[in-house]
Amino acid sequence: MNKGELVSAVAEKTGLSKAQAGEALDAALESIQETLKKGEEVKIVGFGTFTVADRPAGEARNPRTGEKVQVPASKAPKFKAGAGLKDAVNG
Repeated sequence: MNKGELVSAVAEKTGLSKAQAGEALDAALESIQETLKKGEEVKIVGFGTFTVADRPAGEARNPRTGEKVQVPASKAPKFKAGAGLKDAVNG
């Protein structure tokens, strides 16, 4: 499922227009991104938790040349599925 299909599914289930469902989805995703940028977590009960993990700087190798490359420290978003989502997927 891509974003367009998700917007259509939300519109169908809620009775909203596709435009309204798209705006609602965009607003939700933007709110999650803004919260993660602040370094805070987003918990959606029954669905899961979004967090930010710090990745330390390190050294890697270029697979083509074998040359060592410095990898800067970064932050990575992570998602941990909640019990409700796990149960729904596992039937």
